[in-house]
Amino acid sequence: MTAFATTQAATPEDVRPSPPASGHAPVLAIHGGAGVERGDLDAAGLAEARAALETALRAGHAQLQAGAPAMDAVEAAITVLEDAPSFNAGKGAVFTHEGRNELDAAVMDGATGQAGAIAGVTRVRNPILLADAVMTSSPHVMMVGEGAEAFAQTQDIALVDPAYFRTERRWQQLQRALEAERRSQPQASVLTGDARPYFGTVGAVALDGDGRLAAGTSTGGMTNKRYNRVGDAPLIGAGTWADAQCAVSGTGWGEYYIRAAAAHEICARVRLRGDDIREAADAVIDREIPAAGGNGGAIALDADGRVAFPFNTPGMYRGWIGADGVPHVAVFREDEIALPDGR
Repeated sequence: MTAFATTQAATPEDVRPSPPASGHAPVLAIHGGAGVERGDLDAAGLAEARAALETALRAGHAQLQAGAPAMDAVEAAITVLEDAPSFNAGKGAVFTHEGRNELDAAVMDGATGQAGAIAGVTRVRNPILLADAVMTSSPHVMMVGEGAEAFAQTQDIALVDPAYFRTERRWQQLQRALEAERRSQPQASVLTGDARPYFGTVGAVALDGDGRLAAGTSTGGMTNKRYNRVGDAPLIGAGTWADAQCAVSGTGWGEYYIRAAAAHEICARVRLRGDDIREAADAVIDREIPAAGGNGGAIALDADGRVAFPFNTPGMYRGWIGADGVPHVAVFREDEIALPDGR
């Protein structure tokens, strides 16, 4: 949440997309991951997750109300979700096969086309802030592993002992995955380790009062993943995308989102074909990706303030907040949630 640095490799001003005219009603939408099912959490756990969603929405809304750009709202909301153990990002990240937490994140500013991403970090408390630093304070778009953490130290990004990320719930998920893997064939895929290893992730998309759009995504990846696997969340165009007309953050089986360039594809349908944001999001998330064998969800927001929450799993942590400051949250498919109609 910093001003753009002069060291950022930038697109020439005369070819950057111009933000829409001012006077927009600010909107923020968030997700805390698709794939949640009844029985995954007890009543207390569900209430904790819903409370974290509302807190994240209010944090992002406070930025928008203060006149901050959309990117600041995205990062404020995601930071709250990274600090909440309910979600597969930051504090609540899942474990790899080796019992580590490897974190990925990305941000993209729709008004400028700038983006930043990090992958495979193990000591960064809030990966979304490091992704922003890559965008604003380096000439690069993506950094990984130890190099990304070395850069974090130059940016005063908080580093923590890896033990900070351990939660008993996620540890037990890994143990169940390892046991299932031991019972399977030696050649079995990592995906046999848990019934739903690829779900999780948090994200946010925002439209500010000047019509600027932004998107961000943060994740702990896949339970029982090996070989420093990286999913769609930190890949610009796969799990994260924003332009002058559309912003998307995805959550689901990352390999399928990467192959489909899912986030970019949704926005391309809006920008190039004039599709309605909800039609575009449904086409990609609920038709193209399942047809290829994947599943998951996303949040999408257009320049008119219309929000889409496509998902094809029993539930997806999701919510939005508008100019009136009232948070709207939902978890399961049957939960009712009113949607903003835009201007």
